[in-house]
Amino acid sequence: MFLEKINSPADLKALPAEALPALCGEVREVLMQIVSQNGGHLASNLGTVELTVALHRQFDSPKDQIVFDVGHQCYTHKLLTGRYDRFASLRQQGGLSGFTRPQESEHDVFLSGHSSTSVSAGLGLAVAAQLQQQPHYTVSIIGDGALTGGLAYEGLNNAGRMKNNKHIVVINDNKMSISGNVGGMARHLAAIRIRPGYSKAKNRFANGLLHIPFIGKWLHRIVYRGKTFLKNLLYHSTLFEDLGFSYIGPVDGHDLHQLEQAFESAKLTHRPALVHVCTCKGKGYVFAEKTPKDYHGVSSGMDLDTGECKPSSDSFSHVFGKTMCDLAKENPSICAITAAMCDGTGLTEFAKQFPQRYFDVGIAEEHAVTFASGLAKGGMIPFVAVYSSFLQRSYDQLIHDVSAQGVKVVLCVDRAGLVGEDGELHHGIFDASYLRSIPSAMVYSPCNFQQLQYSLRRALALPDGMIAIRYPRGGQHKLLDNVKLNNDVTVLKNGEHSRALVTYGRLTGACMEAALSCQADVITINQIKPLPEGLFSEMLSYKELYLFEENVENGSVSQEILATLCKMGYNGSAHAVTLGDRFVSHASTEQCLACCGLTADRIVSFVKSQGVSV
Repeated sequence: MFLEKINSPADLKALPAEALPALCGEVREVLMQIVSQNGGHLASNLGTVELTVALHRQFDSPKDQIVFDVGHQCYTHKLLTGRYDRFASLRQQGGLSGFTRPQESEHDVFLSGHSSTSVSAGLGLAVAAQLQQQPHYTVSIIGDGALTGGLAYEGLNNAGRMKNNKHIVVINDNKMSISGNVGGMARHLAAIRIRPGYSKAKNRFANGLLHIPFIGKWLHRIVYRGKTFLKNLLYHSTLFEDLGFSYIGPVDGHDLHQLEQAFESAKLTHRPALVHVCTCKGKGYVFAEKTPKDYHGVSSGMDLDTGECKPSSDSFSHVFGKTMCDLAKENPSICAITAAMCDGTGLTEFAKQFPQRYFDVGIAEEHAVTFASGLAKGGMIPFVAVYSSFLQRSYDQLIHDVSAQGVKVVLCVDRAGLVGEDGELHHGIFDASYLRSIPSAMVYSPCNFQQLQYSLRRALALPDGMIAIRYPRGGQHKLLDNVKLNNDVTVLKNGEHSRALVTYGRLTGACMEAALSCQADVITINQIKPLPEGLFSEMLSYKELYLFEENVENGSVSQEILATLCKMGYNGSAHAVTLGDRFVSHASTEQCLACCGLTADRIVSFVKSQGVSV
């Protein structure tokens, strides 16, 4: 087995070219076996096997720096950089991350997890190398999906005009969205252009023209204009060349010889180069090739033979999507917006039933929020469904384009709180703080499906203003299946006690479970901004208060409650457990909660640790 012998990219370079197809087959087998067991990103990794092999054969990592956009296609990179023996620990607690992490390997240049960042990050690395006179290359890999994000164009706009650095951008085009109409002549010219000899000859010819006395610059300009006209005729666009890149491609992303030629050619250019690679997402696994979006991210326990994943129980996302369909039938002004997360946010059925009122804006969360503001200004009622960690990108727009405008926009913030194996850049542990910091915003954090449905209907009935409803990944706690909850604050009595556990959202279930051993009541808050009337009168009746929150400490609900209790002269004891001031590493959601002291048994231990009998 070739893969077992590769401990570094140097071992890969030592393999003969005829061994590479077998190596790629081995990589795909390992990817399918481990990802089906552990869960993770399958289709994107299967589609970039040859691309990653070619990169590591043509560049000298870690001296040459390879920056992966998002990072969910980095599994082959991990296998080729000395992590094969640990690959079975992928996405497991204490194991390999599902994204690039500099703490994990010197070959992981940039901590990844979010989209459209690689060009800007790579440009910074390339310019730093240039300023320090380091003769190394920087390669930024970005997918065509990530090109729907505005940051990608900000990076390209600047990268193309930065001269004298060794920056190469690789576009992984797995949907033919950039060049679907390229014809036979264009492919023929592309095959010539990716050959290193072409670049050498082109550079010699250009330099020769420029050295002709008197008319050299004029001839060079005429030839360049003619070339640009021909490219525009064939490709319908010279966008990348106009931005300042030397464009190479399109290249067959599963042809190792073509790929290596293209990268060798890119290294010979005297300006920023852009290599356009066309790949098949899900390559090598028939189910993923047929419907790649269904296998972009898969859960653990997938059956490789059938392509079936374990059926998931009812989730907050599913209940959200169903409720949105019900509301849209009643109210023709309702619109739904998502940022390339139709399935993930539960809007698939809404998109089918109300296609004219459904908008997928791509990976463009900032645009999603300002677009929603415009819809609201025009008389519609937009609901923006977005993951908590991705909504962070839109903080400026939330303030300027929604709150300051005074328009009604409903933010449906999925995956609030700890999300598990995807790790530190995907946990939604900041939104309670940043949403509550915005003037006039109303923020709800339902703990079960019933409260979610109530909050959505409440948001629809409220007057103009920004309303955010945040809810976790997955389903509700079993103890909350049939619990009757009040609208905004509920005291769940467990007898006559002088102690209360105070929380909101998903942790309500854990606190209810812990309360059975703590001789405590539970106070759960649905409206976390502004805090509901009656909350503090309820809390003041207890001698001991324990606050538990799945959010960082700064700007937390706990901070506001403790400060208010102090102002009110509360003379009991009050303690808070938050996520503190840190990022939380990857593990299962339950393991993450346990590490943060937020599972039922850890809550009981914390109460006992305060020296009060339970």
